[in-house]
Amino acid sequence: MIKLEGHTNWVISIAFNNAGMLASGSWDRIIKLWDVSTMTCIGTLEGHTDSINSVAFNNTDGMLASCGDNTIKLWDIPTMTCIGTLEGHTYAVLSVAFNKDGMLASGSGDNTIKLWDISTMTCKGTLKGHTNTVSSIVFNCDGLLASGSWDKTIKLWDISTMTCKGTLEGHTNCVSSIAFNGDGNMLACGSRDNTIKLWDVIANKFNRPLKGHTRPVYSVAFNNDVMLASGSSDNTIKLWDISTMTCIGTLKGHTNIIWSVAFNGDGLLASGSWDKTINLTHIYTKKFVKTALLTLNRYNLIDDVIDNIMEKLGVIDNKGKITGCVI
Repeated sequence: MIKLEGHTNWVISIAFNNAGMLASGSWDRIIKLWDVSTMTCIGTLEGHTDSINSVAFNNTDGMLASCGDNTIKLWDIPTMTCIGTLEGHTYAVLSVAFNKDGMLASGSGDNTIKLWDISTMTCKGTLKGHTNTVSSIVFNCDGLLASGSWDKTIKLWDISTMTCKGTLEGHTNCVSSIAFNGDGNMLACGSRDNTIKLWDVIANKFNRPLKGHTRPVYSVAFNNDVMLASGSSDNTIKLWDISTMTCIGTLKGHTNIIWSVAFNGDGLLASGSWDKTINLTHIYTKKFVKTALLTLNRYNLIDDVIDNIMEKLGVIDNKGKITGCVI
C-alpha cells in the first residue's frame, strides 16, 4: 500500500482517467492531480468556494468536471485551467458523471439531475422524480443513466426522452454510491444501511445483499466485472467476488471514513478518506503471483533478479515485502 498525502481536509472523491492519471477532490476546496507511476502530485486546481464533492474525467477529450458549492467547473487538464462554470442547481452539487459521448450529468441536494451540453455550456434538461438529495449518478456503456438518492431509491433514466424508465427499491437507508459493471447490466449500490445490493437492471431485480461492513457504505467500484470494492465508515475496504457473492478480502490502512474508491483498470485500487489521504493498493490474485513466480523461475533467474522484476510489477517493495493485496 502506498499513501498519497497533500490535502488538508477530507478526501471525498477520486477518479482515474484512461491515461492512468488520478484526480482527487477534497473539502479543502482544491483538486489534486496525481501521476500514479511516480506517486507524485503534478498539479493543483483551485476555484471552488466550498468543499468539492465529486470529480469525473471525460475520456473523450481529457476534460475534468468537479462539483462543490452549487456549481460545476470544467477543467482543461493539459493547461490545468478552468474553462467554464455551470450554474443552475439551487443547492450543493454532490455528483457528476460523463457519458461516452461527452454529455455531463449532475446530481444535487435540490433533488434534481441536470444534463449539460459542455460544447455550449448549457443545460439541456432537468430530471425530476427523487424526493431527497441525489447523492450519486453514473452512466452505463449504453447511455442509461442511474441515480441514487437519500430517498433510499435508485432511478433509471432514458436521457433521449428525459423520462424515468424504472425505480429500484430495497434499501432501508440512504443510497450513497452506485456503479455499473463493464457491460452495463449490473448496478452496484452502496447504502447507509451497511449493505451493498447488486441489481440486474434489465430485470429490475437484485440478488441477495452483500453484508459484512459494520457501518454505512459510502463508495463502490467494479474491477473488470469480476470484483467489487466497497468503502465504508467502518474504515475498511471490502473486496467481493461477484460470481460467488462473497467477501474475499478486507483492506485496512485508513484511520477514518473511506468516502471514495476507484480502480484504474489494471488492478490498482485508490481510496480517499476523511483521514485526508489517498491509499493506492495493487490487487493481485494468488494465481497471478504464482504464475509470475513460476514464469520467472523457469528462466533460472537468481532471487535478486526475481525480486527486482516483482518490485517493478508492484507486487513487492524494495525490502521484499508484498505491497499489494493478494487474494
